Amino acid sequence: MERVKQQTAVPQDPAEFSIKTIILPLLAIIVGMIMVILDSTVVNVAIPNLVQYFETDLKTIQWTVTGYTLALSAVIPLAGWLTDRFGAKRVFLFTIAMFTLGSVLCSIAQSPEQLIIYRIIQGLGGGMVAPIGMAMVFRLAPPERRGSIMGMLGIPMLLAPALGPVLSGWFIESFSWHWIFLINLPIGIAAFILCIKFLPDTDRGRTPALDLLGMILAPIAFSMLAYGVSEGGTSWTSATTLTGVIVGGVALILFVIVELRHKNPLLELRVFKSSDFTRGIILAWVSQVALFGAMILIPLYLQQIKGYTALETGLILLPQALASGVGMPLGGRLFDKIGARPLAFVGLGIISGALFILSSITAETGLGLIILSLVMMGLGMGFSMMPLNTHVLNAAPRKLVGRVTPLTAAAQQVVVSFAVAGLTGFLTSHIASNTAGATDATSVVNGLVAGFNDTFFLAACIALFGCLLSLILRKPKRMEEESLQTGDQPDPAMMMGH
Repeated sequence: MERVKQQTAVPQDPAEFSIKTIILPLLAIIVGMIMVILDSTVVNVAIPNLVQYFETDLKTIQWTVTGYTLALSAVIPLAGWLTDRFGAKRVFLFTIAMFTLGSVLCSIAQSPEQLIIYRIIQGLGGGMVAPIGMAMVFRLAPPERRGSIMGMLGIPMLLAPALGPVLSGWFIESFSWHWIFLINLPIGIAAFILCIKFLPDTDRGRTPALDLLGMILAPIAFSMLAYGVSEGGTSWTSATTLTGVIVGGVALILFVIVELRHKNPLLELRVFKSSDFTRGIILAWVSQVALFGAMILIPLYLQQIKGYTALETGLILLPQALASGVGMPLGGRLFDKIGARPLAFVGLGIISGALFILSSITAETGLGLIILSLVMMGLGMGFSMMPLNTHVLNAAPRKLVGRVTPLTAAAQQVVVSFAVAGLTGFLTSHIASNTAGATDATSVVNGLVAGFNDTFFLAACIALFGCLLSLILRKPKRMEEESLQTGDQPDPAMMMGH
C-alpha cells in the first residue's frame, strides 16, 4: 500500500508537475549523468600524455579505457535488481559516490597498474548511473509530458561526449592530466547533495527473488562481448577477439535461456513479446551503429587528414553538440504530440544526408561544409535519439521499466562497441586498399581520404536504412495511463499481448 501511495502522490496538472516535481530531481540526475558521460571521452584525448607520464607503452595505457568499458558492461545488468532490492535513490547515491571516489583515486595514481584499477572502480560506479537515472525520470514524468522531459534528460547524453575532448584538451594543455579526473570531485559532491535533497525515495522495501545464475552470466556475457567486439577493430581473427566473442556469445545464449525460465529474471527479456518494443529497440540499434560509428570517424578525419590538434578538433565538434542541444528538447516536445515515427524518419533522414555529404569531401574541403554536416548530424540526433528511447520505454509495462533500462543500456554498450569496431575495421581495410601502390605523399593523402569517404558512405547507408525502418513504428498502446490515476499496476500480459 505504501508503494501505491508513493506512486499516486503525483500532481496531475502538467504545469505544476513540471515545475515543482520534475525540475529539481531532473537537475540532480543530469549533474550525475554529465559527470559519468564526460569521463567516457576525456581519457581518449589524454592517452598520449599518460603514455609519456608513466613511461609505458600504448597497449598498457589502452587498458585504462578497456577496463573502464568492461566494468561498465559488467554492472549495467545488475542495476534493475539492485534498484528493486535497495531502492533507486540509494543505489543512485552509491554509484555517484563510488564514481567520485574512483575519480579521485585516478588523479593520484602513481603507476599504470594503479590507474587501470582505479578506472575499473570508476566504471563499476558509473555503469548504473544512466539506466537508473532514465528509469527514475520516466517514472516521475506524467505521460503527457514524458517526451519533453526525457528530451531534457537527453541533452547531457549528447552534449557531454562532445564537450569531453574540449575540456580534456584544455586541462592537459593548461594544467595536467590529473585534472581530467580531479574535476569530478566537486561535481560528484554537488550531484550527491542534490540527489539527497531532491530525489524521491521510492520503491524501497521490495525483496525480489535472487537470480543467481543471471547475476553470474550477465556480466560475463556483456563485458566479454563488448571486449571481443572492440578488439575486432584491430583484428577479427586474433585470439583476444575470438575468445571475447565466443565466451561472451556462449554466456549470452545461456543467459537468455536462464532469464526466460526464471520467474523474476535479472533482465526482463519477455518484454520482447511486445512488437512495439521490439520494433523500437531494433531501430534504436540501427541508428546507434550509424551515429556512434560516425562520431568516431569525424575526429579521426579532422586530426589525420586536416591536421587539427585534439583541442581544435573538440572546438570544431562543438556546433554538433549545440545543435543536438537545440534539437533534443524540441524533439521531446514534438514526441508528446506526434509520436516517434515522424521524428525518427526526419532525424535519421537528416543524419543520412549529412553522412552522404561527408562521403564526398576531399583534403581541400573547407571547414564550413564540415561544420554544416556536423550541425545536421546534431539536429538529427536531437530529433531521433531520445524519442526512440522514450518510445521503447513507453512500449514496456510501467512496472518493468527498472528492468528494461539496464537491458537497453547493456545492449547499447555492445552495439556501440560493434559499431566502432566494425567501422574502424572497414576504414582501416579501405585505407590499406586505396593507398596500396601509392608512390608519393599526394597519392597517400588521396588514398586516406578515399578510405574515409567509403566509410562515411557505409554509415550513411546504415542511417538511410534506419530512416526507412522507422516507417514500421507505431504508437504503443498506453494501457497504463489509467493505472497512473488509480495506482493500479498494469497487467504485463495485456501490455505484451498486442
